Amino acid sequence: MNSPPEPPSDAELLTRHLDGDQHAFSEIVKRHRDRMWAVALRTLGDPDEAADAVQDAFVSAYRKAHSFRGEAAVTTWLHRIVVNACLDRMRRKSVRPVADDELIEAAERDTPMPDQTGEREVSMEVSAALKRLPADQRAALVLVDMMGYSVEDAAQVLSVPSGTVKSRCARGRAKLAPILSHLRNRTDLSRVSSAKGAELRDG
Repeated sequence: MNSPPEPPSDAELLTRHLDGDQHAFSEIVKRHRDRMWAVALRTLGDPDEAADAVQDAFVSAYRKAHSFRGEAAVTTWLHRIVVNACLDRMRRKSVRPVADDELIEAAERDTPMPDQTGEREVSMEVSAALKRLPADQRAALVLVDMMGYSVEDAAQVLSVPSGTVKSRCARGRAKLAPILSHLRNRTDLSRVSSAKGAELRDG
């Protein structure tokens, strides 16, 4: 019995899209929208703004598919676009404060997991603290501390040297430390993926 064919790679789908395949880009969206949503939500801290940023990013990627040169993975290229969309929104206007119930609902959509009230409180505190950081530091911390990117991969997404990512993370963590110091000994902290920035690791 023949094994099923392997699904096309992201790069192959992008090529098919450029060749006129009407379904190829939709498959790319299906594969990556959840992670792009997570990046946008954690960067902006607002579900509505995050949804708009992801939509803007996919529209931009659709229109600029010809600019993909294959120098980085398609995922890196897409995340660069969504991070830039988030940063553009942060620069254009102040993101409105988010109600607690919105953050809870967004967190449940983002990363389903056994959730406790304490974990939700930590997640909301970290989100609120991140909003105090400059846009460049916030983006670096979201990618490295919250999404698990290596410094090198985050540097590719942000189009800056690795050293710049390290320094932005270090400055961001230093600013978060006094705000989130009361969370250091919370036993549930390590189980909240969106609160990894609060672990305050040395830069």
